[in-house]
Amino acid sequence: MKALLVIDMLKDFIEEDGALYCGKTARQIIPFIKQKIDEFRKREDLVVYICDSHEENDLEFEMFARHSVKGTRGAEIIDELSVEESDIVIKKSRFSAFYNTNLNQILSGKKVTEVHVVGVCTSICVMDTVGDLRNRDYEVRVYAQGVADFDLEAHEYSLKRMEKTYGAEIT
Repeated sequence: MKALLVIDMLKDFIEEDGALYCGKTARQIIPFIKQKIDEFRKREDLVVYICDSHEENDLEFEMFARHSVKGTRGAEIIDELSVEESDIVIKKSRFSAFYNTNLNQILSGKKVTEVHVVGVCTSICVMDTVGDLRNRDYEVRVYAQGVADFDLEAHEYSLKRMEKTYGAEIT
């Protein structure tokens, strides 16, 4: 089975008034992500929304603006994407979708062998999650037209690193 991870497509990252707005490039990936979600659902593959979710006083706010606080509008998945009953939503409090979550148990329980990745930010949560996927021996595909970052230089570097260091397929 294949899985699609949709990383941090949340209002605080994707909407212009979001606390950590990733810019116009983040808005531009929405149609591609919707298309991928539809493809995975039609094949009855797994769709997993990975959602940043922080406590009010999270130490991460010493490095980044206060964002994706539990129960706030900014922590919600953008309106353009909808969660269906067959989808899974995982809340995370750090960059990697594996840190203090049950993502590995879900993927192994569903016998997932190949994971496709879309979302934001390429240089932070996407790259850290891809590294952890590869450390767990999953085949990984990252869609270059399905990821974005507020820093174009970091975005480009991260795509290269995920391909050359982690062995992820970048398409």
